[in-house]
Amino acid sequence: MKVGFVSLGCPKNLVDTEVMMGQLAARGHLLTPRPEDADVIVVNTCGFIGSAQQESVDAILEMGRHKVSGRARKLVVAGCLVERFREQIRRELPEVDALVGVNDIDRVVEICEGGEASSDARGPYLYTHLTPRRLATPPHYAYVKIAEGCDHSCAFCIIPQLRGAFRSRPLDSVIAEAEQLFAQGVREINLVAQDTTAYGEDLGLKDGLAVLLDRLARLRTPRPVWIRSLYAHPNKITARLLETLAAHPALVRYLDLPLQHSSARVLRRMRRGGSGRIYLRLIEKIRRAVPGIALRTSLLAGFPGETREDFEDLRRFVQAARFDHLGVFAYSDEETSASFLLESKLSGRAIQSRERRLMGLQRRISRALNRRWVGREVPVLIEGPSRETDLLWEARAPWQAPEIDGVCLINDVEGAPPRPGDMRPLRVTAAHDYDLVGTLLEEETDGAPAR
Repeated sequence: MKVGFVSLGCPKNLVDTEVMMGQLAARGHLLTPRPEDADVIVVNTCGFIGSAQQESVDAILEMGRHKVSGRARKLVVAGCLVERFREQIRRELPEVDALVGVNDIDRVVEICEGGEASSDARGPYLYTHLTPRRLATPPHYAYVKIAEGCDHSCAFCIIPQLRGAFRSRPLDSVIAEAEQLFAQGVREINLVAQDTTAYGEDLGLKDGLAVLLDRLARLRTPRPVWIRSLYAHPNKITARLLETLAAHPALVRYLDLPLQHSSARVLRRMRRGGSGRIYLRLIEKIRRAVPGIALRTSLLAGFPGETREDFEDLRRFVQAARFDHLGVFAYSDEETSASFLLESKLSGRAIQSRERRLMGLQRRISRALNRRWVGREVPVLIEGPSRETDLLWEARAPWQAPEIDGVCLINDVEGAPPRPGDMRPLRVTAAHDYDLVGTLLEEETDGAPAR
């Protein structure tokens, strides 16, 4: 049987897709990137916000057409959308033949082969290093999910309802998976979870993320590697974590720190706490402890009750913090989130305007920060030919995470032709808003940051 996959949403969703792919491949089924050639199509969905839900529904409808015009005889829908809208999918999308909830991932083989997930209550699912997995990323980098679920009660978020309580993978299981990935040629591992800084708390492990990163950084690898951690919570940045990041060349000096806002009043309504003043002190502490670290954050524009004064507070905060990377989400009203019941909702037009203004401010900051690199050499991990033009190659510097940050564009090469997965120095010759341009140099680099 040939099985095609469509994966939507964040890297955490992608890992779930890779686990399902691995289980089917281990059973002897063939995986195809062409849905028109597939006997069974699996769409792994995201149900977090309205735009993601619509993207998921559009993908389901598009894949459903292959049951009419192609060879597909079964369409399976998996993921968060199933957890939120199981009955609506059954009722309103007749092209869907079977559903896989987030705790049914290990049943994907029997479901694709003709069964259906039972309605029995199931325990929370979390894969291990023994679980078959087939990477959907390029072979030189991978995501490793170190935990599942979430114990935070942010008013705008429904992840705890969909994914359950926070639960960590055993430390040795994560280490074993990393060893497997490095042995097969992966050069970069990105650790993901709903909150990576909570790793190990449920296992009684103090400073669990720091312990895990220290263990990973000490692994013997065939070639230099990068290890990056995403989705850190600002309230759980410890001195030991920062000391660990500063101590090991293999640990990328990069911290993804979703802050959501700077106004103390808005943060209270979000059920997060904190303030711009507190966050600026934290940022100063991080930069002092880990020189040259790149900081990324995510902000939420237009949360219910966000006044003009709150938004101006946020703009001043972004200007003062000068993040290397910043993403802005427009607030989406979800009926199952606590924020749905809040008053003083903003119009869609006002929310979009604030989102654009924040990104315009960040664009100017990013351009200024990028200009510092012109004339310098930086280590890069080569990705492959550019997605925009055959005349350029793409690479990433240590402070550029896959898919979410900018890239380095290679327009000239000294020495051997570039190969995906190699680490080589890049001499930066030009800087754009989010991307750098430069000449790829000849020698293999040790991958250490050049901050």
